[in-house]
Amino acid sequence: MNIFHYIFILHGLSAGIIIAVIAPLIGIFLVLKRYSLIADTLAHVSLAGIAIGVLTGISPVITGLGATVIASLGVERLSNSKHIYGESALALFLSGSLALAVVLLSLAHGFNTNLLNYLFGSIVTVTMEDVYTILGLAILVIIVLALFHRELLYVTFDEDAAQVSGIPVRRMNILLIVLSALVVSLAIPIVGVLLIGALIVIPVISALQLRKNFLHTIIYAEIISISSVVAGIFASFYFDLSAGGTIVLLMLAIFFIIYIIKHN
Repeated sequence: MNIFHYIFILHGLSAGIIIAVIAPLIGIFLVLKRYSLIADTLAHVSLAGIAIGVLTGISPVITGLGATVIASLGVERLSNSKHIYGESALALFLSGSLALAVVLLSLAHGFNTNLLNYLFGSIVTVTMEDVYTILGLAILVIIVLALFHRELLYVTFDEDAAQVSGIPVRRMNILLIVLSALVVSLAIPIVGVLLIGALIVIPVISALQLRKNFLHTIIYAEIISISSVVAGIFASFYFDLSAGGTIVLLMLAIFFIIYIIKHN
């Protein structure tokens, strides 16, 4: 069978490549700030938003996106309150949103096929409208990163020095976490809520093992991300596997290969 004869595969590949490009761009800042768990936290928040959509009949994509953006602002506010450590704020939102999702799903009479697609990802359900939406938001993310990458980089490595230099540190942190929320929401159709954190973090961690400069690290992370997504979608089609799970396993395999080579 020719994989390119199927329109849903073309949609999935298009969306997957777009997400593979922007995920490391956000992931590099999160990993360097030791804020990797924010992706998993926002993914669980997105699940609660999706559950709200399932229960109310509103588009789950819209409710999931809205929930992640609102929660990202809440996480940043709590983290800067000086009363709660950053990882504690993440734990509060992660556990609370998961509990909310479970309660809402029980009201909606449990899981259904559509919800499982959001949990684990499904390229079959990606439509052309989804591709256009993902592309539009991805362009927005790239433009914002291009405009503020110097400030974000400064804040990532040394917040105190950035503050002294006149950079609005809190605004930059809010900007980064909101962009993270957008990327999490974009990636859910491909890898699902439960695996989105891996797509954002693992390619960056793998590239960091090569110990290159910032630009080269991003390039290697992009190569790992795009190749894993494309290979994962092909493998899921020909071997009847879960696309999201296959993509993440390939990323992990690349990480362990690089780690073994560099540390032996």
